[in-house]
Amino acid sequence: MNPLALLEKYYPPGSQGHAILLEHSLAVAAKAEAIARRLGPQLVDADFVREAALLHDIGICYTSAPELGCNGALPYLAHGYKGRELLEAEGLPRHALVCERHIGVGLTAEEITSQELPVPPRDMLPLSVEEQIVTYADLFFSKDPAAGHRERQAERVRESLARFGAEKVAVFDGWHRRFAG
Repeated sequence: MNPLALLEKYYPPGSQGHAILLEHSLAVAAKAEAIARRLGPQLVDADFVREAALLHDIGICYTSAPELGCNGALPYLAHGYKGRELLEAEGLPRHALVCERHIGVGLTAEEITSQELPVPPRDMLPLSVEEQIVTYADLFFSKDPAAGHRERQAERVRESLARFGAEKVAVFDGWHRRFAG
């Protein structure tokens, strides 16, 4: 499976969306793969982590995010579950789950319902270590071209998660202890 070719199927090379998504995805993949290799093959499938990290945001093409070169109709939050649908249709169910479960540190069905979020009301929590690694690595990189693609410091990640509750920060802190090396 060639994740870069799959990205090109949905994001034409040379387009703004392709450039932004590729730069972001390569940064996330590099961080995620380094974590996976450090943890070792007995604990983590590093090849899968790299592929999933490259594809985790493939669903943004369905969203209305013109600053990212995406002119779909859905709100940005929907990119996770739409990515899942897209990758399931491509015959990649394991990769698809990473797409759906990588939003923030994950979403519960209760949060989705109580906050009336524009996604299906089901648990979307990263469960496998591979899902957790990709989700963790993604938190360090913005797709916003104005912000650049520099890696954020852990304290900045904590600050951005704090507005969603202390429990989100606690999940991140647990991952940070495990994955920061």
